[in-house]
Amino acid sequence: MRINIKPVNVGLDQALIDWIYEKLGEIEKYLSDFESGEIPGGKETIELNVEIGKTTRHHRKGDVFRAEAQLYLPKELIRVEATDNDLRAAIDQIKEQLYRKIKKYKRKRIIRARKWARVVKEVGRIHRVLLKENNKVKKLLRAFKKKK
Repeated sequence: MRINIKPVNVGLDQALIDWIYEKLGEIEKYLSDFESGEIPGGKETIELNVEIGKTTRHHRKGDVFRAEAQLYLPKELIRVEATDNDLRAAIDQIKEQLYRKIKKYKRKRIIRARKWARVVKEVGRIHRVLLKENNKVKKLLRAFKKKK
């Protein structure tokens, strides 16, 4: 997974960059189910775009720091945003939100796959019944032709 960091109105030191990679790199274990061929645009890796910064230049109190993340998954874009009075706390919040949304997305994929499996199974049943009925009709037609 590739993580891109974009700072807005805030200085970015190496310690903060390492901390962001460590924290947001933890969600990679939840993304191990996705193959590289499934990612839209033919991308080879899953990409996480993170934007961190201050909401404005003049605020000094309250929820001053903002963190936003966009995660590109197959047929889905997960976007989360958090504000807090501490930048690291805002990043922790987006990590938790990403985890919840990834879990929800995976559940939806499983439900969709099971639904289609049920449909295919039912179509197979109907096909078998139709084949049996078709064979019975053929037998009746043969018997009718023999009587003529």
